[in-house]
Amino acid sequence: MQQLPTRDAVPTESTWDLTTIFPTDDAWEQALADVQASGKKASALAGTLATDADTLANGITTILAVYRQLETVYVYASLKSDQDTGNAVYQAMKARAASTLASVNSELAFMEPEILAIPAADLTAWLDANETLAGYRHFIDGITANRAHIRTSSEEALLSAAADALGASSATFNILNNSDIEFGTITDKDGNEVQLSHGKYGELISSTDRRVRKDVFQTLYKSYGQLENTFAQTLTGSVKADNFRASAHHYDSARQAAMSNNHIPEAVYETLVNEVEAHLPLLHRYVALRKRLLKVDDLHMYDMYVPLTGEPPLTYTIDEAKAEAKKALAPLGEDYQAHLTEIYDNRYIDVVENQGKRSGAYSGGAYDTNPFMLLNWHDSLDELFTLVHESGHSVHSWYTRHNQPYVYGDYPIFVAEIASTTNENLLTDYFLKTQTDPKVRAYILNHYLDGFKGTIFRQTQFTEFEHWIHQQDQHQRPLTGKSMSAFYGELNARYYGPDVEKDPEIALEWARIPHFYRQYYVYQYATGFAAASTLAGRINDGVPGAVDQYLGYLKSGSSKYAIDTMQAAGVDMTKPDYLEDAFALFESRLNELEGLIG
Repeated sequence: MQQLPTRDAVPTESTWDLTTIFPTDDAWEQALADVQASGKKASALAGTLATDADTLANGITTILAVYRQLETVYVYASLKSDQDTGNAVYQAMKARAASTLASVNSELAFMEPEILAIPAADLTAWLDANETLAGYRHFIDGITANRAHIRTSSEEALLSAAADALGASSATFNILNNSDIEFGTITDKDGNEVQLSHGKYGELISSTDRRVRKDVFQTLYKSYGQLENTFAQTLTGSVKADNFRASAHHYDSARQAAMSNNHIPEAVYETLVNEVEAHLPLLHRYVALRKRLLKVDDLHMYDMYVPLTGEPPLTYTIDEAKAEAKKALAPLGEDYQAHLTEIYDNRYIDVVENQGKRSGAYSGGAYDTNPFMLLNWHDSLDELFTLVHESGHSVHSWYTRHNQPYVYGDYPIFVAEIASTTNENLLTDYFLKTQTDPKVRAYILNHYLDGFKGTIFRQTQFTEFEHWIHQQDQHQRPLTGKSMSAFYGELNARYYGPDVEKDPEIALEWARIPHFYRQYYVYQYATGFAAASTLAGRINDGVPGAVDQYLGYLKSGSSKYAIDTMQAAGVDMTKPDYLEDAFALFESRLNELEGLIG
């Protein structure tokens, strides 16, 4: 039986080098103690920030310095934990870092209320008079814009102190979903018994052997079905925490609270859902094509990921993928290429899947660390797209951290997925420009359409489910495993249309989606994909200034509101135009695929 390697059996060159953060765990322990002391020292500033401009400037600088220290400490523990969620030592370190974060948040929660207590006229005068404080102008504007939703210092401290407890459901889901749940084994197309994992599921659900697809689909969801009530409890706990925080800060809903944090109008969310709902016939048309080409009487959800054109005509090892990624992203210029080389050649990437490793892929890090990347690599074309996607995040992080001070050295979630998905679009365009073999072109077109389906359509489906569960709880309607599964099953059927069977297993999909534990996050995948389509088109079409505008977006961090950042890059996300353009491209490529196959 094929089994995943243990962490200590993974070759060093395939792991990330976290010694660049802390050389030893003992060094981390010292840093944790230092930041705990710094937090307590900074807490002594409580009650002083409204004294004068110099005191306010010094207070903000001191408080941000604590968070800068803490960010590095937390990231190290988190990365160590994710590389092996079964390692009790690193689980404990992550828990201690999270506890420290909650404590520091509580100790320093006075900052925003004290800034808000300063009369607006005085604050404006101070910003004009003090150079250091002027550097924090946009940061302060972000605080005062939500003036109505900030509680008193003592109340904010209490809410911050409760963060650990309010996050318990998410923490429980993470351990349950990545470490404790067992999926058993399946037999692959060659007759080998394979231990099923999140990573293997992602690989085998696209197998050209229908029996394998069906087995992995049913085997995986059998495990979730056995724990349906447990996962319902963890998700309900997370939703209740979201709604509680929103209510405590006087927001009308958790959605309003989440979007206000990034200063995104709720109309952006509503426009996305409306546009996707209006274009569901395009998805139904694609699903009907899938059913016809697969030549099946009954199309099931486990048939939704197999390439319509058979086995992938291209496959890549990690080294081959790095080389291909650099070719595809060449339109972004030599400086961008240099940062790809830095990331690819210096052990910034944790490559292979091992026992207990967190599922999926991400780019992570802190202001003072390298932009690290977690993968669960299996040689395939899909993994090349994953590498390109996460590279977009990592280079975005590099540009932001090297062009912005710490206060603006991160970027809002709303724009995060745009950089990664622009890279995916550039890779698709690269293939369609360089590949002439009709079979390869058909595969790439199918891959694009599947990516569009999985991002704009599927993530908006998630968006509707997420809004429903928050609304149910807000209106005091009980959430149970059965009610969530029933709603999700019907929602899935509406999205995919009449050509797909109502498989009972898919009703449980909500139970395995980690992003439901990050309130109102998933809609940004869909808006980001659509915006990225527009940006990639501008770059490939050679629109004057498009590359410079794009790199300007990557360098801007959080120095502007996200909506303004994207407008400067060439996309107005307050209007539906960018979504309409994305659906037009989807339809165009669907037409091309139909023509090639015909």
